[in-house]
Amino acid sequence: MSYIELLILRHLSRRPAHGYELRQRVEAVTGFTLHNNSLYPALRRFEEAGAVIKTSHPQQGRPPKLVYELTDVGQELLHDMLADLSADQAGDDTEFLARLGQFEFLGPAERLAVLDARDAALAERLTRLAGLRDRSRGEVWSGLVTSELISRTEHERSWLLELRERAGRPAEAT
Repeated sequence: MSYIELLILRHLSRRPAHGYELRQRVEAVTGFTLHNNSLYPALRRFEEAGAVIKTSHPQQGRPPKLVYELTDVGQELLHDMLADLSADQAGDDTEFLARLGQFEFLGPAERLAVLDARDAALAERLTRLAGLRDRSRGEVWSGLVTSELISRTEHERSWLLELRERAGRPAEAT
């Protein structure tokens, strides 16, 4: 599942919401436009899986408002999605940061596993970038770009070391 689905569940964990409100809350956090053709199919899948329940609230002169609420199954699904960062997802900045921003839902060992997956993805990225740098000898502009990407990746790996210290502590101590 994608970070958008993770954020949908995360926002429902705070309080029930109707679709438009939920879309606005997710967009406010991510800055990305969440289209109805992404939101409602996800909500339907979550409802079918028992992760959310949908309640119809009558409105005078308008169609009923459908309000979605996270269930216990949804809480477990949210937790599992946060704790599981596949190798492909670990290389995606947005997927990683979406999980990092929700670390209060995870225990120390789970946080460290997410950080380890990200670090492995960054190590692989550095290997690819070093190969690019070697192949671009003499190409000034591509060399500058590759050097900058290497620097950013090395910086993030240093940051991950700092995060590991904090992540290894119980939630109330972070």
